[in-house]
Amino acid sequence: MWRTALVTGASSGLGEGFARELAARGCGLVLVARRAELLKDLAAEVGDQHGVSAEVLPADLTDPHQLRAVAERLADPARPVDLLVNSAGMGTHHGFTDEPAGVEEETIRLNVLAVTRLCHAALTGMRERRHGTVVNVSSFAGLLPAFASSSTYGASKAFVYSLSEGLAIEASRYGVTVTVVCPGYVHTDRTAATSGVPSFAWTSRDAVVRETLRAAAAGRALVIPGPFYKTANVLLRSLPRAVTRVAARRAPG
Repeated sequence: MWRTALVTGASSGLGEGFARELAARGCGLVLVARRAELLKDLAAEVGDQHGVSAEVLPADLTDPHQLRAVAERLADPARPVDLLVNSAGMGTHHGFTDEPAGVEEETIRLNVLAVTRLCHAALTGMRERRHGTVVNVSSFAGLLPAFASSSTYGASKAFVYSLSEGLAIEASRYGVTVTVVCPGYVHTDRTAATSGVPSFAWTSRDAVVRETLRAAAAGRALVIPGPFYKTANVLLRSLPRAVTRVAARRAPG
């Protein structure tokens, strides 16, 4: 379905999972992350295993110049990208005033500004070609009225969710689809060590990736992976905001 996908955050976590799954499906890749050596290793591995081309594009998306380079690659009409996976993201792990202001601002640059810029670059070309897909990785935290363990992270992911739903409506007018995925706790190299989270609240990386790609292929605007989070979303929407704030205070961070 997709010939070339650009995946951000491809050196680890969900981004790496998307890259590996897409390569297994025969999709060429443009791999974006800060750690060039990890990207080169991944590109060589998927090339050997699946015979796909994998372009390495190291970039720190919080840096305006490096972000511009990735946006220009997405907008290059000679090398069209028909799937963008915005998986790069970061979050804070302490209270709002316990973190330096610069860390909160860096979270916004990566989770909000970079996603917006890359969506614009990709969708402009996709609109002209009347073909393409964007997948934005939000979080279940972005669906919550309150996310006490990291307010900036929750707010940034709420932005990604809201932006994606709006773009899905707009892009559908020219034959392009936008899907936002809102996973909960995912077993990856980054989150597996989180303590205090019951086993039923975890989802495997591969399950999230495959469910997301199924939804994207079907043109669905929203996917919430895992039965626990699907049920939790329905329940949360029926509760008063005051109740969800109390629940947020007691949630594991």
